[in-house]
Amino acid sequence: MTGRRRTRSTSLPGLLTRHARKGVLSAGTAVACASLLAGCGVVPGTTGGAGDDPITVMTWAPEKTKATNKPGMPAFARAYARWVNAGGGINGRELKVLTCNDHNDSVAAAKCARQAARENVVAVVGSYSQYADSFFPSLEGAGIPYIGGYGITNAEFTSPLSYPVNGGQPALLAGLGRALADCGPVALIRPDTIAGDQLPPLLDSGLKSGGHAPARDQRAPEDATEYTGHAERALRSTTVDPEDEGCVVPALGDRNGTFMDSFRRAREEYPEVRTAAVLGSVDQTVIDATGGASGPYEGSYITGWYPVASDPRWDGMKQVIKEEAFGDNRIDPADAGVQTTWIAYSVFHRVVESLGDGEVSADTVAEALDDGFKADTGGLTPTLQWRFQDELAAVGFPRLVNANVTLQVVRDGRLVSARKGFVDTTRTLQDADVNY
Repeated sequence: MTGRRRTRSTSLPGLLTRHARKGVLSAGTAVACASLLAGCGVVPGTTGGAGDDPITVMTWAPEKTKATNKPGMPAFARAYARWVNAGGGINGRELKVLTCNDHNDSVAAAKCARQAARENVVAVVGSYSQYADSFFPSLEGAGIPYIGGYGITNAEFTSPLSYPVNGGQPALLAGLGRALADCGPVALIRPDTIAGDQLPPLLDSGLKSGGHAPARDQRAPEDATEYTGHAERALRSTTVDPEDEGCVVPALGDRNGTFMDSFRRAREEYPEVRTAAVLGSVDQTVIDATGGASGPYEGSYITGWYPVASDPRWDGMKQVIKEEAFGDNRIDPADAGVQTTWIAYSVFHRVVESLGDGEVSADTVAEALDDGFKADTGGLTPTLQWRFQDELAAVGFPRLVNANVTLQVVRDGRLVSARKGFVDTTRTLQDADVNY
C-alpha cells in the first residue's frame, strides 16, 4: 500500500512466460557451451541439480533510518541459516543468506533487488520494504519469488511472484475495525503518504461491518519528532459527547511511540477515550516503554496476524534464537517482523525439501508453490496455499490467501489474547471500498 498506484497483471500467461524463461535460457546456454567447447556452470538462478552447491536466498529490511526499521528480520534470517546448516542444511545443502538494507528508500530497494538477481538467489524470503514498485520489476524480470514479505504494499497481494504468509495491513485494519464497532467516534491517525491513503477504507470496512460510521481520517507526517497538535485534534474529534467514549487509532509505524508520548500529555485535558492499534506498530516492548498498565495502551485492542508471543507454537522460533542468536538484541521474538521471517523461512524450507534431490532454482521453487504446494506452519497460520486468483481478487488482492487475524488486548500491561483462535476478515475485505 505504497508507492505509485499501478495495476499488475495476475494472469496465467504472465506466469507461463516466466516459467518458459527457464527453458529459453537453458537452451541458449547449451548452444553457447557447444560453440565455445567449454564447460559451463549452472544456469543463473539455480543451485544445480544435486550436490553440495549452496542454496542462496536474500532477506532485506530497512535499518538505521529515521522512519520504520526492521533490523531483526535480516538478523534472524542469518541466525536461521546458521541453525539449518548446523543440522546439515536443507536436503544436505548449505543455506546461504544474503542481506540488504533498503534504507526506507526506493533507490536502495531497487538496488537490493538487482543484487538479488545478480547473485542468482532462488528466493527473497521474509523481507520488509515499502517500495514494491521499485523492487518487484527486477524480481519479476529474473523470475525470483518473494516469499513472506511483511505485507506493507499492495503489490505483495497482486504480483504473481509474491507468496505472502499473512494478510498484511488490509486484514489487520479490517479486523480492528470490527473490534471497534462498539466505540463512539473513531479517529485514525495515519501517514500522509500513498501507503497511508489505503488505510482508511480498510479500517472503515471493519467499522461498517459492525454498523459503525467511518473513522475520522487524520493525516500526519510519518517522521515527525512530536505530534502534540495531531493528538489534540484526535482527542477533540473523539470526545464530542463525553457519554459516548471514542477511540483513537494511531497507525504510524515506528512513530506510534512518538505519537503516544504526545497523546499521553494531551489527554489529561479531555474526557476518557480508548486507544487501539495493529501489531507492528505496537508490541510488548512499546507497551512497556509507554508505562505498561498505567500507560495509554492499557485496555487497548490490538490486532495481529499470529498468536501472542507467549503461545507455545513459537517454541521452534525461540529455540533457533536461543541456539544461534542469544544476546542479539536486534531479534525480539515478539516482533511481528521476526515472526514473519520465521514463518517465511519455514515455508521456504519445506518447499526445498519437497524438491528432493532435484534442481533448486528460482523457477523450481516458484513452480512448486504454484502447483498446489500446501505449507503447514504449525498452527501459526492456517495451512497456506497460493493460487493464481484467490477469494479477494475482486477487491484487488488476488494473492491474499490468509485473511485471518488474532484479536489481542492489553491487560495489566501485558498483551494477551482477547479472543480464542483466529478471526477471518475475508468477507469484511470483500466489502472494502479500496481504489487503485
